[in-house]
Amino acid sequence: MIVTHAALNHSPFMTPQDLKTIIGSGLLSFPVTDFDDHGNFRPASYIERLEWLAPYGATALFAAGGTGEFFSLSGDEYPAIIKTAVDTCRGKVPIIAGAGGNTRFAIACAQEAERLGAHGILLLPHYLTEAGQEGLIAHVQAVCNSVQFGVIVYNRNVCKLTPDSLAILADRCPNLIGFKDGVGEIEAMVAIYQRMGSRFAYLGGLPTAEVYAAAYKALGTPVYSSAVFNFIPKTAMQFYRAVASDDSATQNRLLHDFFMPYLAIRNRMQGYAVSIVKAGARIVGHDAGPVRAPLTDLKPAEVEQLSALIKTLGSQ
Repeated sequence: MIVTHAALNHSPFMTPQDLKTIIGSGLLSFPVTDFDDHGNFRPASYIERLEWLAPYGATALFAAGGTGEFFSLSGDEYPAIIKTAVDTCRGKVPIIAGAGGNTRFAIACAQEAERLGAHGILLLPHYLTEAGQEGLIAHVQAVCNSVQFGVIVYNRNVCKLTPDSLAILADRCPNLIGFKDGVGEIEAMVAIYQRMGSRFAYLGGLPTAEVYAAAYKALGTPVYSSAVFNFIPKTAMQFYRAVASDDSATQNRLLHDFFMPYLAIRNRMQGYAVSIVKAGARIVGHDAGPVRAPLTDLKPAEVEQLSALIKTLGSQ
């Protein structure tokens, strides 16, 4: 039986190959995680956020991902966030859960996400300690072997996998179906794509991925995850379609009018890649609350600058 894209979106279970097809077919995004003024998870507004974003056309949403502040969540909070996302988006858009940290914690997150009905995980870096390729292989393999659904590995920070390591993992882990790059080293990406070819679905994962989207498409990575989808979903989809259709005029206009001035604000403080997204959501009427420490929220003057920038887009 031929399974259509729509059928995959509505399926209660998605095979790793199904997930590979989905993530390779369009724009993805990371919804922010809603917190109240005390920093506690706020499910009601998180549900409203997901219901607002789901119809705009992202092929999958990453719950509790990097922009969702996975790194600040406790093990007790994580299941509630994933369950809320899965229940809210069932039949609308697939949910890929974030997982990461030390190997045992990453396995616990992955298994809980699978139990709760997520369609796969994005395996974020293990944080802090450096490790050799042998150790990275063991870490990724242990997480992949602990679940049946699809796994996307996030190549970033202390988890930078070589083509040789990815080839080993591809042989050992059939459910490792995606490679998301947050490093931006062109030579490495070319080497990985030339070595692995269609074995993986490839995602651009640098902060504000739109700036790099055309270059990554030329490297064999035509899709990416958009953080600005959180507050300007129409513009995010417009830019993605411009990249997909090689509409350089639209790309250049939006880069000039919005994305480059946006980067100027984002780059003022480390961690603002998340903070500016939450500020944008607040500006457009979908407040997700504050970021958690060690991140800091934008300063009032920066919020005003972002608000003026968003207004130049008209209908977002």
